[in-house]
Amino acid sequence: MKFPQYRLHKTLNAVKRNLLKIFPLVSKDFIIHIIRGNEKEVIDSFDDNIMSELCAVITLGDDFSSLTNLVPQIFPQKKDELIERRAAYSTPLTLKDNEGVEHEYNLEVVGWIGIYKTTRGRKAEVTDFPDNFVSLYANKKMGEFNILPIVGGNKLNEVYVIGQLHIDLFELSELPDMALSNRQGYKSDDKRYEVVINFIREILLPDSLKKRELYSDLVAAKKKTETLEAQKANENLLIKEIEKFKDKASKSAAENIMKFGINAPREAVEKAISDSINSNSPDLGIKSVVDSNKKKVLISQTTTDKQLSDVIYSMLIFNNVPAEDILYTNCDDEVSRVPDGYPVYKYLREFFVESYSTQRIYVLFVTSDNFKKSWGAVTEVGAAWITQIDNKIFNIIPGKPEHPLDDQTEWHNTNKDGAPHFELWMTKLDADIFCVKIENMCDKLGYTKKLREDNKNYLKALVQIR
Repeated sequence: MKFPQYRLHKTLNAVKRNLLKIFPLVSKDFIIHIIRGNEKEVIDSFDDNIMSELCAVITLGDDFSSLTNLVPQIFPQKKDELIERRAAYSTPLTLKDNEGVEHEYNLEVVGWIGIYKTTRGRKAEVTDFPDNFVSLYANKKMGEFNILPIVGGNKLNEVYVIGQLHIDLFELSELPDMALSNRQGYKSDDKRYEVVINFIREILLPDSLKKRELYSDLVAAKKKTETLEAQKANENLLIKEIEKFKDKASKSAAENIMKFGINAPREAVEKAISDSINSNSPDLGIKSVVDSNKKKVLISQTTTDKQLSDVIYSMLIFNNVPAEDILYTNCDDEVSRVPDGYPVYKYLREFFVESYSTQRIYVLFVTSDNFKKSWGAVTEVGAAWITQIDNKIFNIIPGKPEHPLDDQTEWHNTNKDGAPHFELWMTKLDADIFCVKIENMCDKLGYTKKLREDNKNYLKALVQIR
């Protein structure tokens, strides 16, 4: 291309990346050399370049199964779910040849569809070719570059999808030509095309998107576990610092007091102790790190009372409480749950009961007739009572808070209609009390709460006010 009309990217690496998207048959037998001035790039392997960027893949047919060996095994324990080899998709079709005579044909789809680990920084310029596409090939020639807009549902996670599928029946010479006049696509009403599109839309694409969801969950869980381990390490460091401080301070104070003798005046003793504490104080900057990494709010509830718990959670988010600060074991958002496999009571014990940190969790109790039957909920009530943790009560009628909960202070009530819908509703008074409790908690923990009227209007969108 001596005088290309298409503006080439300023870096040859980007040009190489774009060419890879339309030349899947690059190999040692078909090498592309890119030369511009003194710059040179060589493309001699499609598989190595593309597959190394994937986190999941589905291959179809034996000829493509070896590609699975090139996809990094980021989560080996889930390898079989993320990296999958399948037989070629095959289905019989009755089609008319060029003479109008019907024959039985076998439509076969081979190739692969994969999921990128990330798309960050991939499309550097608007002129770059799309990174997410599913191309159709026949007899080793591209027939349509991207059918994702046809088979996809315009979902956000479709940006991670890439695939190249081969259907040689599209180019069988004895059958009518199904290519569009511009040779950049296929006639959508051709039976062969319809069958392939339905297979991708109904089976192949949904299965690949499930792998993306699994990968995202694994990454989030890994990150959360690492954060928790770092938090635990900081807790242990804080314990060691304080223990070391107590030991050094007590010894130093004893030595200073002994210098004054047994009848030392009270002021001298107090000064000796004060000097010892000041001179031996550890660097407790670690304490602020420990405090900042902790959950700030616990929604104590049972699964059967998830409806009201979800309302409370939504109101907290609305009032600028970060999801990362909330501990809610039945939350639909993974960020507010403890890592998978990490017991919630272990988390509470390690980071609140056994910690030297003064940061305490604020508990929002969702009580009901179901609540008192839950061993976990009762345990949390007992722990809150023993440690005198600040808390608020949100009750579902006909339940009633009982000691050791603070049943002498005003609590909030929510009503619940019976089967089959079990719809929640509040009186205007209880709606106001609900907002007051959320706002007071925000004040206590330093969050920027919303105005009362805004909170009431938002609450109306979550639950009926009668």
